[in-house]
Amino acid sequence: MEDTEVLQHIERLVGEEDALYARAAGGVGMDEDQRRRLRDVQVHLDQCWDLLRQRQARREYGLDPDEASVRPPETVEGYTG
Repeated sequence: MEDTEVLQHIERLVGEEDALYARAAGGVGMDEDQRRRLRDVQVHLDQCWDLLRQRQARREYGLDPDEASVRPPETVEGYTG
């Protein structure tokens, strides 16, 4: 997957995240399925951003960016800064 494809996927996920937040802000709130979907979208966004960072780091050090891979949620959600 190329960087542009990852960025396009991020844009779609951000759009979905924004729509879920807008629904909640509009006074309608979110049901359990929507809250679950929001959490899934957020985790997937973290995975996509992590993948882009991996690809950039691999490129910077002369390695093949295509060897970067999506890490499991437990990994990307466990970063502490």
